[in-house]
Amino acid sequence: MAFEVSYNLENEQQFWDELDDIVSTRCREEESIDNSLRAFLNVTTSYKSEYLDTDYSVAKCIFRVLEGELFMTHKEYVRRQMIYCLLQEEDNPTIHIVAALLLYDGRNSGDDVIFEMMHTEGSFPRLVELVQLESVQEDTRLHQMLLELLYESSRVQRLTWEDFAAVNDNFILYLLGIIEGASDDAEDPYHYPVIRVLLVMNEQYLVASTSHHKDGRPPITNRLIKALSSHGMTYKTFGCNLILLLNRESETSLQLLILKVLYLLFGNPATAEYFYTNDLHVLIDVILRNLIDLPHDSPAANALRHTYLRVLYPILTNSQISKPPHYKRDDILRLLHLLVTSGNHFAPVDETTQRLVIRCTSVPWLQPSPSRNVPRSHSTDSTTSPIDHIANGQKELARRALGMSVQDGGESSTSVLEIASHTEKPGVQTPSITHPEQAS
Repeated sequence: MAFEVSYNLENEQQFWDELDDIVSTRCREEESIDNSLRAFLNVTTSYKSEYLDTDYSVAKCIFRVLEGELFMTHKEYVRRQMIYCLLQEEDNPTIHIVAALLLYDGRNSGDDVIFEMMHTEGSFPRLVELVQLESVQEDTRLHQMLLELLYESSRVQRLTWEDFAAVNDNFILYLLGIIEGASDDAEDPYHYPVIRVLLVMNEQYLVASTSHHKDGRPPITNRLIKALSSHGMTYKTFGCNLILLLNRESETSLQLLILKVLYLLFGNPATAEYFYTNDLHVLIDVILRNLIDLPHDSPAANALRHTYLRVLYPILTNSQISKPPHYKRDDILRLLHLLVTSGNHFAPVDETTQRLVIRCTSVPWLQPSPSRNVPRSHSTDSTTSPIDHIANGQKELARRALGMSVQDGGESSTSVLEIASHTEKPGVQTPSITHPEQAS
């Protein structure tokens, strides 16, 4: 979108007045809309370093656009033109303003129309390309904005095969490297946007693994799990931050994204011991606490409880905790017992919770110590999980979910599908016994 208008504004008030004039323009023809959009991009990029030098000022600018006559009257056309700008423009100031408009529009609209439009127009590969550009990386605020836009636009629509093709191993390692190199401070401005991109990519891989490709294309490889399988020792900070985020996150959708990564990490032999033992102990504590805090009279809490239990099983089975000394064995057993005895007269414990608890308590090291008088063969039988003989369909499904072969286990294909399909709208707070007000 070529710029044709030049400005000579003397102070900040003149800048905001000019912006208000542009966004309140009444247009009937597409040509006049284009002219107004050119004027908007021209004035904002020309004075970006002077009057739009903070995240707050950029947000203030964008919301004036979103509330203006120009946008309110011609939403679809303006949105599409902004997407085309994102796909074509090369200069950082323009990309920053356009990305901010798309991001704040998507978050503020109450629906996902703009993100669906971006998906249709093929913006995902472009965003992957942009966040790796050296010139973009040098502009921290722009880089963070693009990461946030990549996350928001990727969580709504399933990625296409072409979208997945835009993500190679180097891109995943690049994002992991940002987390590793920034600091150990989870409050670092880079951590949250980068981690969320990795989380949503993992979810996309997991969902893709549950679909069969009829066109002969090979299964999609989960490049995050692949990267951590090969380079886990190099990228430990990502795992530490997952635990920190799960510990403090009250939004269900983010908890689910984290749990989906944990589910695959502990279900894959190459990453089952990815976490430091001390960090693993913290993770166990967080999971136990969160399970205790979920009320029994909420369908949303029940669904989240099921996901936590599906994640807990491979942790108990495959991680360091499965080896002596078994961390908090009695506490884990006490909690699992509590989960199947805490229903009330009006809301008995659901069948899925009971089944998942039985699966967890069937882990060999959670069994009572066998009597010395019991024959060895009998002892072995007593510690066999009742779900050990589930159909072999889980093995192939798990292989596709991880993008690599996995060992036999007691996990069913149903769990993979349930984990993949369990989602929640952003902003929905997790039901809580301790803080009932946060879910209201």
